[in-house]
Amino acid sequence: MITIGETTFALDDPAMIAALLTASVLVILIVLLVLTVRRAVRAADMAQPMIEHMDALAGRIQMLSDGQHQLAGGLTHVSEAQAQSQVQMLQLMETRLAEVTSKMGESLQGSSTRTARSLGELHQRLETIDRAQANIEKLSGDVLSLQDILSNKQTRGAFGEIQLKDIVSKALPADSYEWQATLSNAKRADCLIRLPNPPGPIVIDSKFPLEAYEALRNANTQWEQAEATKAMRVAVKAHIKAISTKYIIEGETADGALMFLPSEAVYAELHANFGELVREGFAARVWIVSPTTCMATLNTMRAILKDARMREQAGAIRKELSLLHADVERLEMRVGNLDKHFSQAAKDLGEIRISAEKAGKRARRLDSFDFEELEAEVSPTPVPGRSPVQILRPGQESTAD
Repeated sequence: MITIGETTFALDDPAMIAALLTASVLVILIVLLVLTVRRAVRAADMAQPMIEHMDALAGRIQMLSDGQHQLAGGLTHVSEAQAQSQVQMLQLMETRLAEVTSKMGESLQGSSTRTARSLGELHQRLETIDRAQANIEKLSGDVLSLQDILSNKQTRGAFGEIQLKDIVSKALPADSYEWQATLSNAKRADCLIRLPNPPGPIVIDSKFPLEAYEALRNANTQWEQAEATKAMRVAVKAHIKAISTKYIIEGETADGALMFLPSEAVYAELHANFGELVREGFAARVWIVSPTTCMATLNTMRAILKDARMREQAGAIRKELSLLHADVERLEMRVGNLDKHFSQAAKDLGEIRISAEKAGKRARRLDSFDFEELEAEVSPTPVPGRSPVQILRPGQESTAD
């Protein structure tokens, strides 16, 4: 028996047993329900962080999606920019390639032009070299012919005379010298320069000791040197003696003469190594000259001739100076007269200016019909030799002639 409250139940009662079972089942269900609710609450508490994490993960996924969209847009922009850059790069490369092609064409054209010009200049230079070669060949032939000329004494003498004639004709007036002049001793001088006294006419004779000089230059041994030196002394002394005895005549020529050497080398050799021959020529009053020193000597002679002619013309010069003085005096008188005329003309111009000013004033008054002032004005002083100006009223006739 079971007593619940005031009610007593029998254990063998089926209703009792069923009620107990039902109650037990209910209690069990309630317990299970309570346990289930607790577990659900606990599961809910445990699932809340997961839900929050899932929300955060969803946000991140959304951000990743947005970033992906932005990245896609950026990639699109980058691809477009890259495509545009490639297009610009291609255009720039084409432009640069066109410029390089144009410059290369211009450079090649300029190079071809310069090459053609250089070839033309080279051709001209080759032609010049050919002409120079022809001139050298001609000159070599002329040198050989000159050697042939100098190897002969007569032609060598003619060569010296021609050179002397060229120098004298350039330095002196044509009437101051004579070629192949015959002296009183029947000797013929190459050139006679007619200088005034003193010093008087002086002779220039051309000499050319070529054989002795060539032997001296070609000597290889001491013996050959000594023999050539001896031959040189003998040749020059013979020339000095011949000129001294033939062309220095007292009372007819100057007290000296000139020996012309047409070679500067021979002249330098004499003054360098044969000073005694030069001094011997001075003692014999024979002065040795080369083409250079001969020109200087002739210029001195020209000054002497000019001074002598000035002295000869001194009387004529004085006469011309007197005439010039008279001309200057007449010129001075005529200048004075002209100055007087200019002064009178200036005075006349001043009077004309005054008359013009007065006439202008009268014309302005007439233009303004100012007749009362014209009548009151005093008549101007008449100019000598000129009739006074008469002012006429309207309707009045002039009484002047």
